[in-house]
Amino acid sequence: MKRILLPIAIVGTAVVISIAMNLLKPAPVKAEAPDTAVAVKTLILQRAQAVLSVESQGTVTARTRTALISEVSGRVLKVSPTFVVGGTFNKGDLLLELDPTDYEVALQRASAKLISMNAQLTFEQARAVQAEKEWGMTGRPAEEAPLLALRKPYLEEARANVLQAEAEVKQAKLKLSRASIRAPYAGMVAIKGVDVGQYVAVGAPLGETFAIDFAEVRLPLTKRDLSMMNSFSSADSHSHLEVILEGSIDDSMKQWPAKLVRSEGVISKQNRALYVVVQVDDPYGKLKSDNSKSTTPLLMGTFVTAIIGGKTIDNAFAIPRHAMLEGNKVALVDAEQRLRFRVVEPIFGDDQFYYVTDGLENGDEMIVSAMGVPIEGMRVSADNAVEGDAALSEQRALSEIEEDFSDAN
Repeated sequence: MKRILLPIAIVGTAVVISIAMNLLKPAPVKAEAPDTAVAVKTLILQRAQAVLSVESQGTVTARTRTALISEVSGRVLKVSPTFVVGGTFNKGDLLLELDPTDYEVALQRASAKLISMNAQLTFEQARAVQAEKEWGMTGRPAEEAPLLALRKPYLEEARANVLQAEAEVKQAKLKLSRASIRAPYAGMVAIKGVDVGQYVAVGAPLGETFAIDFAEVRLPLTKRDLSMMNSFSSADSHSHLEVILEGSIDDSMKQWPAKLVRSEGVISKQNRALYVVVQVDDPYGKLKSDNSKSTTPLLMGTFVTAIIGGKTIDNAFAIPRHAMLEGNKVALVDAEQRLRFRVVEPIFGDDQFYYVTDGLENGDEMIVSAMGVPIEGMRVSADNAVEGDAALSEQRALSEIEEDFSDAN
């Protein structure tokens, strides 16, 4: 029995001792978890005047475009050196000259016929005078004289023949002038259809030109765009709205001043937008007498972005778009350096900022940097190295980088 009970007693004693030791051991000392602060960049908010802008996009087109059609037939004798694709010309310049021989001969014939008809008219006038004298010798009043006796029908016929001959001379001169094709305006050649020695018939296409005094851009404006503009009716008055056009030329962004000259006055059925027309003076810079301030030519067909000045909002906060969180929330830093969310309601927004008038106060410190997963009440460490205009400059730089990346793609 001793051999059986002794091991049991030893095991039991060990169990009792381990339980006692576990119950009597002191509680572990809990070390305080460090309250780490997340480094963030902040922006001190200040109310300011915000000028809204409306952006739209369109393609540069010529205000006037003309298809040159031959009104006479003949062989091309002369082609102007400017009558090439891309060649520029002034109003009245000779572009093409057709063989005028046939039309010169026609003019001579018409002129000769006119001389003959004038001679016949003179002859009939003399006969009419002689007929009146002969009728007067009868002693009867002139009112009783027959028309044929006074030769009045022959006189009217002679006058009609003169009018017809004059019309034929005018028509011959017109056709002769049309053998020389001259520029109807200052412009540029878009298409060249004929060359020296080629025979053209009436109605044959000779080429295509467009005017370079003005260029136009047709821009769609949505209902939201119109709500951001002060007075759209001023676009149809003498005080045109100023517009800046931006486009890529030679892999670099260029700008051109323009003005909003008119609206089409109809809402498009396709996109429910109102189209307006922006005009650019002298897009190719060929008409300026002073070339000291020459600008980059605005080529036809260039795709441009138009920036139109809009409403002015007083006492507004400009919130960078990347600082606006989901649910129209912004992250603020309170006096205890902890994160607090605040819901705001933007009244307008553009590609860079949201504009807020209520829900914020002057001096509020807003977080403008990425934080991963922001939590209400978390401690933050504000880095005031980027404040005020510096933060806005950083946002603009980021936007430019994104635009360059989009253009590269």
